Amino acid sequence: MSADKTLSVLGHLKELRQRIIKILIVLLIACVVSFVFADEIFQILKAQTEGIEGKLIFIEMTEMIGTYMKVCLASGIILTMPYIIYHAIMFISPALTRKEKRSVYLVLPWVTLMFAGGVAFGYFILIPPATGFLLTFGSDIATPQIKIGNFISIVTRLLLAIGLVFELPVITTFLARLGIVTSEWLASKRRVAIILAFVLAAIITPTFDPLNQILVAAPLVILYEMSIWLAKLVQKKREPEVAVDTTPVSGDSE
Repeated sequence: MSADKTLSVLGHLKELRQRIIKILIVLLIACVVSFVFADEIFQILKAQTEGIEGKLIFIEMTEMIGTYMKVCLASGIILTMPYIIYHAIMFISPALTRKEKRSVYLVLPWVTLMFAGGVAFGYFILIPPATGFLLTFGSDIATPQIKIGNFISIVTRLLLAIGLVFELPVITTFLARLGIVTSEWLASKRRVAIILAFVLAAIITPTFDPLNQILVAAPLVILYEMSIWLAKLVQKKREPEVAVDTTPVSGDSE
């Protein structure tokens, strides 16, 4: 490897380290803020689960401390996610053209909105039936007493996963804008995408209830169809490249 390439690699690694440090600092601040409002966050997470009051318990001395840390970390990640995605995009921006960088700046607000929309969808639409099913299944045989650590793990995992999944249209639109994917290619993979949507829904949802899995899979399919439409839209808006005639001009004959 030449000296210039070595310096280039070291420069990229140094930039990556600096961005990771900035992300960790902001994440730490977000976790501290979340710790201050931890009790309110607990109440918000429990609000969408009917009948959970009086059933949450902890049976280990360190369980509540660990659960507090888990809530603060999950909340911190949710608050910091737009900042994390911003730095991820900025890290690759030097390799982009000026026009492609403008596309990045247009995408960034949608990254935040779609992630927030996914978290809201998980909180208002997915959590109530999923937790309701888990709490009532077999309750005629045994009385549920739910460990608070288990409850928080399920809820926060759902919110984070759904928030990330909702970024699909933004990512595919950005890639289509760069010319990496096309709407035709996405449309040709529709059947595979539908199968993967149900597989991903089975992984995300903590239950084997078909209704809950459909509640996750259906939006994934809709998001994929939206991605195809948006990819087609940005392809139409992409300015055609002007062909340059590189044929050498012959001199005038004498």
